[in-house]
Amino acid sequence: MNADVVVSPCVGVCLIGDEHGFCEGCFRTIDEIRGWRAMGNAERKQVIEKASAREAELLS
Repeated sequence: MNADVVVSPCVGVCLIGDEHGFCEGCFRTIDEIRGWRAMGNAERKQVIEKASAREAELLS
């Protein structure tokens, strides 16, 4: 694997919460999960930043 490739943040807990609409394991939306393979590194980094913000908001 290329060391420059942004890897999926999936942790194997694949459950989309009805109340918030994102995965309770990686905090990505279903559209972000579905589109991951087609994304470039810049877009993947943006998704990870959004997911991190969702996690922080949920846990605060």
